[in-house]
Amino acid sequence: MTQPTTLPRDLRPSLLAAALTAAARGWPVFPLLPGQKRPALHGEDQCTNKGPCAGGHAKWEQRATTDRAAIVRCWTHKPYNVGIATGPAGLLVVDLDRPKPNSKSDAPDGAATFKALCERAGQAVPTTYRVRTPSGGEHLYFTAPAGLRLGNTAGRLGPLIDTRARGGYVVAPGSTTPAGTYEVIDPAPVAELPAWIPSLIEPPKPAVVTPLRLPAVSGSLAANAALERECELVRTAPPGQANNTLNRCAFKVGRFVAWGDIPRHEVEQAFQAAGEARELTAAECRATIRSALDSSIRQARPRETA
Repeated sequence: MTQPTTLPRDLRPSLLAAALTAAARGWPVFPLLPGQKRPALHGEDQCTNKGPCAGGHAKWEQRATTDRAAIVRCWTHKPYNVGIATGPAGLLVVDLDRPKPNSKSDAPDGAATFKALCERAGQAVPTTYRVRTPSGGEHLYFTAPAGLRLGNTAGRLGPLIDTRARGGYVVAPGSTTPAGTYEVIDPAPVAELPAWIPSLIEPPKPAVVTPLRLPAVSGSLAANAALERECELVRTAPPGQANNTLNRCAFKVGRFVAWGDIPRHEVEQAFQAAGEARELTAAECRATIRSALDSSIRQARPRETA
């Protein structure tokens, strides 16, 4: 949480209230840079592997919280804008944008396109919790369907329509940028995602991934046993905990890589297979595994003191 702010100190109470309001709804929040839309948390290259990152670099989605004490500490420190981690919140937010002022396109804005999609589906535009963005666009909040692992999309529903779900976030109402403030324009209860939307934004079904069985590594039965055990934990991780479990399990096995008991590429392949079998994306698996192993190898103690 870096970067000095030039925003007035009196924004802190309102932004703290915005963070607490979101958390009270069960929506985990994390700080965004004051007056901006980017996360205020440190990047992997700046990670000290301490505190929340003791088990490996924790990203904004992993650090988002509903804990009142943690939120008060954070938002009394600086007037951070508020990010809502849509995946852990169980939300899918439809982002209806407007054309840029200098755009030469004559395409309709996101709201008009979404209305046309609703009409094509024989449905009215849903009544749900709705937020106006400083640019004049809108965020429509929906509960993500149980059993579907929907991620972020850009333009898949139509021009100037994005969606934010697993792996994404939205700026919470009450947050402020130089262009204006995010404001609730309809406080209606959050509606269920219309049934016709998932089929338009779901990615193709991934091929079934057979869990990788590693060949025995000479002199390291313990390393192989640990790898198989931790991969099984990843494959059977509870809903919503797959990425955190992958991070934690890969970190545990990293010491065997540091000791030379097992090749790193075999560990990466095994965890990649386990993560994809648990329906994490290939890119998500690669990033999490790399971060966890890097952190574990850096912190590994010599074998005789471990």
